[in-house]
Amino acid sequence: MGDVLAGFHTVWEFGTDSVLIRFERGIRTPKLLQALGERRVPFEALAAVEAAPGRHGTVVLRAVPRPGADPLIDVADGQLKEGNDPYRLVLPAERELLAEYYAERIRDALGPRAQEPAERHLVTAPAPPLTFKAYDGKASFDGRAVSFRWFWTGASSAKWKAGDQQFPLDELTGVEWRSPDAAAGHLRLVLRGTDGDRRPEPDQDPAAVAFGMGYGLVHESLPFAAAVLAAVRAKVPAAPGRHRVPARPDPGGIAERIRHLGELHRAGLLTDIEFSTKKAQLLAEL
Repeated sequence: MGDVLAGFHTVWEFGTDSVLIRFERGIRTPKLLQALGERRVPFEALAAVEAAPGRHGTVVLRAVPRPGADPLIDVADGQLKEGNDPYRLVLPAERELLAEYYAERIRDALGPRAQEPAERHLVTAPAPPLTFKAYDGKASFDGRAVSFRWFWTGASSAKWKAGDQQFPLDELTGVEWRSPDAAAGHLRLVLRGTDGDRRPEPDQDPAAVAFGMGYGLVHESLPFAAAVLAAVRAKVPAAPGRHRVPARPDPGGIAERIRHLGELHRAGLLTDIEFSTKKAQLLAEL
């Protein structure tokens, strides 16, 4: 198409087989969209497009991605607020006819399988390395493995007992994201061979980090989750017999961990054997 359609905080640049969606940087642009920067969306990734009246004298052009085409939308699972939807272009109401014109042109460019789920991701996920702070730990993803390092002030005794965690992609089958804007927000890794109905609560699960007020923010944790999901889907399953390599704790934090273990021991949350074993493990890593 070769055209450019500029709306509030967002610009759509049309190509022959895709649309480049660019998000402006500014205090009025939602932080998630700023974090995404720009995204190239092949028409093949779209199921539909619609133009409809918006609020406060606007018209909204909105594309609908096919299920499975965009890892960000897949992992968000319907939890995004309207302002964070990267597929919305808001225009002044007087441009309604223009919005309808482009909606029709995009419909003409949709692929023959537009109404079917995509067999693979067609929209690129945010690139690692990525990190964010949850309430009980720091999550990191380097493209090969997800690591959780627990915080002194937030992690539960169950997570301190388990120690810092590292999960290679070979061990994962997916990722679960629950928005920090809702109660019990969290990011949980779905491990190969685990029973989803018998998982502990996120604050007790070493394969999850829990959010809270000011932690696990959408513009940080959602791109992280999308990157992990895209990498998991693209990864060839591991050969039998491969196991998770435990993370090596930061040497500077070992004394802090031993001190916290001592508090758990004095509080009766760790037995003598559990305390001695975990302390020996930490000291062995110095």
